[in-house]
Amino acid sequence: MPSTDTAGLSRAELATLAADAFVYGFPLVYDLRQIARFTGEGVGGLPPTPLNVFGHATALAGPQDTFVSINNDTVYSIANVSTAAGPVRLDIPDTAGRYYVMQFVDAWTNNFAYIGHRATGTLPGAYLLVAPGWDGMPPEGVTVIEFPTTVATIVGRWAVDGESDLPAVRALQNALHLMPTAAAPDLPAPAPGVPEDLRFFEELRVGIRAFPPADRDRRYQRRYEPLGLLDADTPYTDLDPERASALREGLAVGKERLETAATHGSAPRQNGWNLTYHLFDYNLDFFGVGALDDPHWKLPDDPDRYLLRAGAARAGLWGNHGYEAAYAVAFTDGDDRPLHGSHRYEVRFTEPPPCGAFWSLTMYDTPDFFLVENPIGRYSLGDRTPGLRTVDGALTVVVQHDEPTDPQRRANWLPTPAGPFRPMLRIYEPRDAVFDGSYQPPPIVRVE
Repeated sequence: MPSTDTAGLSRAELATLAADAFVYGFPLVYDLRQIARFTGEGVGGLPPTPLNVFGHATALAGPQDTFVSINNDTVYSIANVSTAAGPVRLDIPDTAGRYYVMQFVDAWTNNFAYIGHRATGTLPGAYLLVAPGWDGMPPEGVTVIEFPTTVATIVGRWAVDGESDLPAVRALQNALHLMPTAAAPDLPAPAPGVPEDLRFFEELRVGIRAFPPADRDRRYQRRYEPLGLLDADTPYTDLDPERASALREGLAVGKERLETAATHGSAPRQNGWNLTYHLFDYNLDFFGVGALDDPHWKLPDDPDRYLLRAGAARAGLWGNHGYEAAYAVAFTDGDDRPLHGSHRYEVRFTEPPPCGAFWSLTMYDTPDFFLVENPIGRYSLGDRTPGLRTVDGALTVVVQHDEPTDPQRRANWLPTPAGPFRPMLRIYEPRDAVFDGSYQPPPIVRVE
C-alpha cells in the first residue's frame, strides 16, 4: 500500500524536502524523458529509434535540433541501450585516425565509460555491454563494459570536416553495430491517474525503483521516504490536500533553485567565462573503459554534488568529462555585463586553445540553450572553419546579431540571437595548459 507516513514533518518541512528531492532527482527524470523522446519521436536530425539500435544524424545539428547545448562540431550517433534482458554486443569500426568518441551515460547521467580517439584509439573494437552485477564469460577478444543501470545512453560523436566529409562519416556510422541477445523490455511507465503537476514525483519514484543508484546515493535518498518516493505503489493519485500543496510548493522552489544553478553556477571564472571543466565530475562510483578513476576528476561527496549534477543536466545533458572535452560558457562579457544581441562584441584569440583534437565556439540562446537560426547558417566556428581571417596569427571572432558589412568581419562572424545569448567554448582533448591556468579563454569585449 502507498505510504502516508510523513514522519511527523510539518507542511513547511515537507515542502523543503520536496524541493531537495526535485534537485536530487531531476537528472534521472530528465534523462529518462529524453530517452523516451529519442525512442518515440526522435530529435531533429535523429529519427525515432528503438532501444538497442543506433540512430544516426546525417548532417550537423541546427536550430531544428531542439536539444540542450547540442554541438555543431560533430555528427551524432546515439543509442539508448537496455541490458535488462541480456548482454548487448557493440562493434566499432576503424576510423583511421579520425576523432570520435562513444560516451556512455547511465540513467542518473553518470559518464561511466568512453571508447574513441582519446580513450581507446581508432582501431576497430568489440565490446560486451552488460547489466549491473553480470558475472558471465565474454567471448575471446571482447571487452566487457558493465552498466551501472540497466539502461544507459551511448552518445557517439564523429568529427566532420565540412559537408564533403559527410559520406565518409556515414560509412563509419553504417559500420557501427549493436547486437542484443534478447528483445529489450519497455521503459518503466508512471502510474496512471497522477495529477500532471505532481507527475515529476511519480516519474522519480518509478525511476528510483527501476534504476537504483550507487550505494552511497541509496543511503542518501532514504530521507525522501516521507514524500512517497520509495513506495512500491504510487501515493500521488489520492494525496490529502495539505500534503499535495506541500509537494507543489517544493517543486516550484526546486525548479527555481535548479535554474539558478544552471545559469549562476559556482565554477571558476576567467575573463567572464565560467570554466565548467569539472561540471560532470559528480560520478564517484562507476569507472569503465576510458573513464578516469582519479581524485582530480571527482567532486567532494557532499549534498552540493547533487545540485551541481542537476545544473549540469539542465544546461548540458550528456556532456563529456573535461578530460575528453573542456567546456567554458559565458553569460556576461569581460566586464561582467549580460550578453545581449542588441550589442556587438569581439573575441580575440591571440593563440588557439591548446588541444589534441580541435576547438570551437558555439552560439546558443537562453534560457533553452538551443542553436539559433541565422542568415548564413553558421552556429559555431573554430579551427576547422574554412575562410576565417587572421591578422598576425590572431583570430578575432565577430559576435553580433546584425550582419557585418565589412568582408573581413563577415568572414569571422558568429551570429547571435536578437536577445540574450550564451556562447560555449569547446576544447576537444584539452592540453594541461587549459586546466593549470596557463591558457585562458579571451574575454568577450563589447565594442558597441
